Amino acid sequence: MNGMTDAIALALAAVLMAGAPLVLATLGETLTEKAGIINLSLDGSILLAAMAAFAVSATFDSPWLGVAAGMAVGAAMAGALGVIGIYLGQSQLAVGFILTLLARDLAYFLGHGFSRQPGPDLGVWTIPGLGEVALIGPVFGPIFGSRSPVVHLSLAAIFLCWWWMYRTEGGIRLRAVGESPRAAFGRGIRVRLVRLCYCLAGGALVGMAGAAYSLAVKPGWGRPQGCEGAGWIVLAIVIFGGWHPVRAALGAFFFAALQVSGIYLQDIFPSIPAPVFQVAPFPMMILTLLAANLGRAGRVQDMIRRHPFLKRLSQGWSIDPPAALGQDFDPRKGL
Repeated sequence: MNGMTDAIALALAAVLMAGAPLVLATLGETLTEKAGIINLSLDGSILLAAMAAFAVSATFDSPWLGVAAGMAVGAAMAGALGVIGIYLGQSQLAVGFILTLLARDLAYFLGHGFSRQPGPDLGVWTIPGLGEVALIGPVFGPIFGSRSPVVHLSLAAIFLCWWWMYRTEGGIRLRAVGESPRAAFGRGIRVRLVRLCYCLAGGALVGMAGAAYSLAVKPGWGRPQGCEGAGWIVLAIVIFGGWHPVRAALGAFFFAALQVSGIYLQDIFPSIPAPVFQVAPFPMMILTLLAANLGRAGRVQDMIRRHPFLKRLSQGWSIDPPAALGQDFDPRKGL
């Protein structure tokens, strides 16, 4: 029985570790899109931040300085998108797509000198005495007792983002500029500035996710890094989570669970080529997203209205985007 418990605890710990960077990036994009800005530069930003974090960490022998560098790179990428998209009125989608291609090439070009070199990592944080707590200690001790800092930070970030978005005045302003920027402007909110601030904050979290990959999940830098494609799946997870930080985080852990289960299934079915299990989580996540979107179909809506349980469930997991998502706002055009 202890062996089974240990195996489950090990699997859950692996899911938390694999999901931590996805959670950070997902929360960052959720904040950005809640403000009405679509950031398609995520994939490139994560790669460039991962490179910068490892390069700075290896140069100065300080992993936390590397994390700061990764966050700065993520914020700078998002800031470029914000200035061009918010203040210059250019297409957010086009600018974001160009930035992700630029950042990806820059990451591999600038990081060539650090490829396959040893460097510091973030290590682990230990929660003293957790394993000795009655009842929950034997279960949660192996899962949370000694884990990478990014695991603890990602879990704390979920609560902080939820609290900020739904329990503070700042969160009200955030949702206002994403739902009705003109009405928010009429109430004295500086819409463009608020959008830029959340663009920068979201980009910093995305940069932290990149640092988590090169300093914790897979310490080091090289090609391939192992986080390619993560930014695109984060965009899907934000939609799956209905632009809600807690549900989006659950979506990130769900995708991580698919990845971890692929590793276990590879051991169980050795005759199946390994790339099948590595690629499988991506179409599975796409199918899950499609299934979630089926709830908006007419027949499904009729069925939901006839069954109270389904109605309550659908209300608790809506996937309606912010009303002004991707829309430009120019205060000079009047109210």
